[in-house]
Amino acid sequence: MLWLKPLLIQVFQKEVYRLSYRIEKDSIGEVKVPLEHKWGAQTERSRQNFKIGNHRMPLEVVYGLVEIKRAAAIVNYNFDKLSKEKSEVIVSVCDDILAGKWDDEFPLKVFQTGSGTQSNMNTNEVIAHLCEEKGTLIHPNDDVNMSQSSNDTFPTAMHIAALQSLQPLKAELDNWITLLSSLEEANKDIIKIGRTHLQDATPLTFGQEISGWKTMIMKAKEFIEASSEPLNHLTIGGTAVGTGLNAPAGFDIQMAAEIAKNTNLPFETEANKFYGLTSYSGISFAHGAIRALASDLMKIANDIRWLASGPRAGLGEITIPENEPGSSIMPGKVNPTQAEALTMAVCHVLGNDTTIQFASSQGNFELNVYKPVIIFNFLESVNLILDAMTSFRVNCLVGVKANVEAMTLGVERSLMLVTALSPYIGYEKCAIVAKLAHQENLSLEEAVLKLEFATKEEFNNWVRPETMI
Repeated sequence: MLWLKPLLIQVFQKEVYRLSYRIEKDSIGEVKVPLEHKWGAQTERSRQNFKIGNHRMPLEVVYGLVEIKRAAAIVNYNFDKLSKEKSEVIVSVCDDILAGKWDDEFPLKVFQTGSGTQSNMNTNEVIAHLCEEKGTLIHPNDDVNMSQSSNDTFPTAMHIAALQSLQPLKAELDNWITLLSSLEEANKDIIKIGRTHLQDATPLTFGQEISGWKTMIMKAKEFIEASSEPLNHLTIGGTAVGTGLNAPAGFDIQMAAEIAKNTNLPFETEANKFYGLTSYSGISFAHGAIRALASDLMKIANDIRWLASGPRAGLGEITIPENEPGSSIMPGKVNPTQAEALTMAVCHVLGNDTTIQFASSQGNFELNVYKPVIIFNFLESVNLILDAMTSFRVNCLVGVKANVEAMTLGVERSLMLVTALSPYIGYEKCAIVAKLAHQENLSLEEAVLKLEFATKEEFNNWVRPETMI
């Protein structure tokens, strides 16, 4: 009887495997779908055929698609294309998904079809399956995807996701503006030496230096708000190629209004759907503002780590929070780690921008088929910059403190205070003073007196840092 054991084990394993999946059908044929999941045949085909990288389609895009399906159920009912029962159950399921109850049912990768069709169908299939579990038979194409095409749903979802993602970033920019305003006020009377070309320049206050950082952030917010306006325009209603085939007249306007109502964002229909399907200049433009913000964040982070350098053999003009040990070999060393993290995030955003700009240039005829990588990189940039800015603000910027002694010493030692003498003794004589002071390690006053270009009283009246700011 021992010979029966392997056979019984084999039969048991086959039965367990058979019970672990169900058969779904699409236009190509039958597909085995894991029993515990809610997606259908087209999702499973994509899951098996595109095992590329580790990047899943962002949930922000999935939720954008769900917003579209929710709105379409309402609008199609308004046009008498969908029954009240079907409309209500689709809306109910969409609300459940938007509440985060079914996040694991959207497993597809970014690197799939360039139109995003498979993610659109993933959304349709999951909604249809969940509707069936609620007792209403719903077809993923005929009902959930009614009056739509992947070619207009996915770009619409891109704009929804992009605009929604910018709202927390704008709030964080406000946090920076508030903090920098406070730092500016606290340091308004501390005079330090300015630097241009990494060389000594004329004095300014530390508050004035901070005001430059603050204005960068204020301008960044202005740029983001201005550049995000094109994201308000939704392509839904263009269907396959922009003509609106299979969608009722006015569907596009009602869809934009319904999505605006549910998201509380100022969406409206894109006037030219042929543009909306094939061009991503709006997202490209909006990411340009993120790139500009990233560039200024690089400058601010670098300024702060340079000013904090040392602390004894560098500039040492400010101190920053000591959050963790900086070296595995040098005891007591503390590094500007938050600045390093922020600048690395900036580098990544600049790389994303290159991808977005190139992918946006690749629209052919009536469709751009680089959609998933465009929105993936856009969202990654926004989320990365948001996280990096929050971390830098909370763990570094809030604790920036001026080293008044170092700043004062820098002013006293600077040769560029000689600029204040220029109206009195002229540019050429000032250059002679500066060179002599540098060559013989003299103070400016000592050099002026040695050259007999002014008296001690005249020098003290003319060279006053507090009047040079």
